Formats: sequence, C-alpha cells, structure tokens
Amino acid sequence: MITIKPFRAIRPSRDKAYLVATRPYYAYKKHVLEAKLETNPYTFLHVIHPEFHKDNKTQPNTQERYQKSRDKLNEFLEQGIFLNEEEETLYLYRQTKNGHEFLGLIGGASVKQYNEGLIKKHEATITSREKHFSEYLKVVKCNAEPVLLFHEENLELSSYLNILSEERPEYEFSTTEKIKHEVWLINDADKIAKIQEYYSKIGHVYIADGHHRCASSARFGNESNSSEESIQNHFLAYFISEQSMEIFDYNRLVKDLNGMTTLELLTAVQKDFTLLEVSDVHTHNRSLHNILMYLEGKWFNLKIKESLIDREDPVNGLDTALLTNYLLDPILNIKDLKTDERINFISGTKGLEGIEEAVDNGKYKVGFALFPVTPDQLKAVADNDAIMPPKSTWIEPKLRSGLTMYPLGND
Repeated sequence: MITIKPFRAIRPSRDKAYLVATRPYYAYKKHVLEAKLETNPYTFLHVIHPEFHKDNKTQPNTQERYQKSRDKLNEFLEQGIFLNEEEETLYLYRQTKNGHEFLGLIGGASVKQYNEGLIKKHEATITSREKHFSEYLKVVKCNAEPVLLFHEENLELSSYLNILSEERPEYEFSTTEKIKHEVWLINDADKIAKIQEYYSKIGHVYIADGHHRCASSARFGNESNSSEESIQNHFLAYFISEQSMEIFDYNRLVKDLNGMTTLELLTAVQKDFTLLEVSDVHTHNRSLHNILMYLEGKWFNLKIKESLIDREDPVNGLDTALLTNYLLDPILNIKDLKTDERINFISGTKGLEGIEEAVDNGKYKVGFALFPVTPDQLKAVADNDAIMPPKSTWIEPKLRSGLTMYPLGND
C-alpha cells in the first residue's frame, strides 16, 4: 500500500503565487534568467540564486551558499511573500497545457517505501549529486520542487479528485508559456482520510521525473535519525495517474556523420534497418521500432529488423537502445550518450519541425525521431530493477518550484 502524507506547506500568498512560482533555473536561457531576477522581486529564483545582487560571491554547493538560500527564504517569510500553512494539508494541483489536463495530488512520499522499492525507479543517479542536494536539504530545510510519481489509475480516486476540483481553487493563474495552474487546499480530515484510503489500494508508484531528488531525500531521511512517520522521512511529491501523464519522445541530433558521405551512411544503416524515404512525414504513420531519420532535407523511415529486437529484455527492446546499439555506436561512433559532445537531445514537444530546424541551420548533420516510450515499457524497466538509456523520455507535466514547499524542520 502507498501512503501520501499531508503537510503544512510554506507557500506564496494568494496575490503573489503567479509571481513566485518558477520553472527550475536550468530551464531558462541565461539572459532570460537574469531578466527575471532583475525585474521580479518575488520570484523563487531569488532563493535559488541568493547572490544575484551581491558582489561577495560564495562557491556553489557549499554550506555558505546553502545558508544564503535559507536566509533569503526567511526574508520572504518575514515580508509576507510566503506564509506557513496552519493545518495539515494535501494540495490538489491541476495543470492545463495545450488542452490537456494533468490532475493529481501534492503530498509527502515515504522514504521507507522508496527504500523498500515500493517507489520504483528506472534511472541511475550520481552519488555526488545526491550528496550535494542532501546537504542542501540539511541547511535550507525545505524541499521546493515536487518529484513526479505516477501510478495505475484508480477510477474512484480520479472521480473524487474531479469532484474536489469543482470548488474554487486557492491559486489560479496562467504563465507566459500558456500553461494554466490551479491549486486547491484539502485540509478536511475526512477528505484526507478518504484519499489515503484510495492510495492504500495502490501497490506501488513509479518515478517519472526526479530520481536525484528522491535519492537525495532518502539520504537526508536516513541520516536524520527520525521516526518513519516524521516529515524528515518523507519528501515532496506530485502523485498522478498514468492516464493523466504524458510521455513524449526524446529525440537525437548528431553534429557529423563520422567521416562518411550521405550515401555511405544510407548504405551502412541498411545492414540492420529497412530503409524507406518518406515523401510526407506529417502524414506518415509513426510506430514502435520505426525510427525517423532527417538527413540532407529528407526524411527516412528506419525499421529495425525483427531478428534484432529482444522482446524479453525491457531495456534492449526500447527504440532508444536499438538506435544506440545498431546505429549511433557502430556507425556514427557515439559510445557514450552522456559525455559525447557530438550528440544532443531535443524534446518531442518541439515536433519534427524542431529536428528539421536544427539540421537545416547547419548546427547538426542528422536527426533521429523516436516513437515515444509507453507507460508499460517504462514500468517494465522499473519492475525489473533495470536502468533506461539516457534521455529516453520527456515526461509532462513539468512542475514549478516554490508553489508548495515542503518544510523539513521539526514536526
């Protein structure tokens, strides 16, 4: 059974929520980030970047830098930009983007259940990053960006959340990315108990986004010497059904052809793929194990030969792995997707046009569009304690920092 813990959030006042909530700092181009810090005194980016207006800088990932973030958070509290929730609360959150509604609950996820494997992962984490964020949590004592967790749909739970969303939300605002955000406070004990009962019927959940935050929070909880039920042994999470979540393709761009001509590349790929030029890619029926390649202004469909597909292996049967194993590595000599500077990645939310633009402007020589990983494929990887290839999925919703912050002080 999965538990979801209500908590007393640190959150913005109603009139400033749309000014406070922010995408992660790395999602902004440098000049946009600087403009937001310069023009918006309320953005949570000031907590993340507490030295923007300071001449005396501290080093990144140090106790001194973390303390300045905590000081800025305290300053926001003192100024009334943030307030402390008075009651234990679950937060119903709906994000609407391009007509699609993501509806789920923000609450505390259990470190114990993460340690026991009831919160399942599909991505490897880097120990140094885990340690840095765990140290950050010890000083700042606040978790500001929810981990995205998904689970099989419970129809009764979904129906109940829809009923709760008919009431007036505490927050309702839209951003310049044309995304609408709504938050409802659920602090009635009976309503919380009913929601927790629904979750008790769910056997496990899967991490969609936030593997490092999960691992860091678990490290923090394990080192806190607190009880399993304490707030320190839980972490900020957004729980959503897989039917509400969206998984997009995560596509590849390569800067050169590894010394080959276009004809030599087309000849080489036919060893393991059936090659077909696509006359109209926008009417082309995309499907699993069919990879689109954009080269010299033309689209080609690469169908992996059936004998090469390992349908018993949840990882090697993925299109991301098949492309690497039979084209990127042996033909283009890209051995490590994490470190090779000749390859880059582009979200499927930018469409095939995003690949065309990147290649046509000369920055990249060839692009590959993959069929999106399905929830069942992702779950199969996690269920087998396996690791998905790098940059296999682009999952939405993407959550905002600073909207419902999870305090890690005393209960």
